[in-house]
Amino acid sequence: MPDSQLVDFDLRGKTVFVAGHKGMVGRALMRRLERENCTLLTVDRAQVDLTMQAETQKFLQHAEPDVVIVAAAKVGGIWANNQYPADFLYENLAIETNLIRGSFAAQVQKLLFLGSSCIYPKHAPQPIEEGALLSGPLEPTNEWYAMAKIAGIKLCQAFRRQYGCDFISAMPTNLYGPGDNFDLTTSHVLPALMRKAHEAKISGAESFEIWGTGAPRREFLHCDDCADALVHLLKRYSAEGHINVGFGADISILELAQRISRIMDYHGVIMQDVAKPDGTPGKLMSSARLRQLGWEPSIRLDKGIRNTYRWFLERYLQREQV
Repeated sequence: MPDSQLVDFDLRGKTVFVAGHKGMVGRALMRRLERENCTLLTVDRAQVDLTMQAETQKFLQHAEPDVVIVAAAKVGGIWANNQYPADFLYENLAIETNLIRGSFAAQVQKLLFLGSSCIYPKHAPQPIEEGALLSGPLEPTNEWYAMAKIAGIKLCQAFRRQYGCDFISAMPTNLYGPGDNFDLTTSHVLPALMRKAHEAKISGAESFEIWGTGAPRREFLHCDDCADALVHLLKRYSAEGHINVGFGADISILELAQRISRIMDYHGVIMQDVAKPDGTPGKLMSSARLRQLGWEPSIRLDKGIRNTYRWFLERYLQREQV
């Protein structure tokens, strides 16, 4: 990796605006940034609607953050992406455009844009390197979200090229952890499987169902590991190319369901609904560039699942019952 990409950006004393601070990644970033001796800045949607250009720009001009992290997004699983394509494309385009352009206008020192592994082609060679971007067709079940995220990457690159802005992009793999979404209609695969296994266990059901064959393989990274990697990139990286943020190993959906069941002490049968789509066959990303920058994950999958299930029992279910 060329030395020109390595920097020493000190977060101490900086005001850092975390857009999307109530989401799983945003909360993890807030926890991690508390160790950096910086001032954390947040705003609720009731105060500022980030899909509205004028509101967003006014807020950034008034707040004058030194750093902006774009963790705000409309997210969901296969069902939600298929059901609401216009919402996923428009809202994500609006949020990222307003924050990136607004940060330029407010003379923000550094911006970090968060994408997703779904930006890569459906049949990209595994593990997926950053150069695979735009090298083939996207997975149809999440192309609307993916297109918006690709546009965000390119917008950061454009402002860097034209104006010299220190705007960088990171592409996390599938994330999970405390603060995840366990709604079965909008959640991603790991929290959905956890919810299904929990309900089967509590009800005494002999089985629960997974979408598709269970053969597709996915990589999973705990949100606290992701937050640590993102802070590392803020402090150490400055270049046009986006950086993959992954764990470095994958697992099939069926194996994941089996592992979750074992950890949760559920002994029923896992049924495969082959009428439902599988999605992309594999999405293991290469995180070689991130490792060259000196970062490695520390939370293994079993430990992360236990940690997430504990949060689900202690916080999520209690919140639902209120």
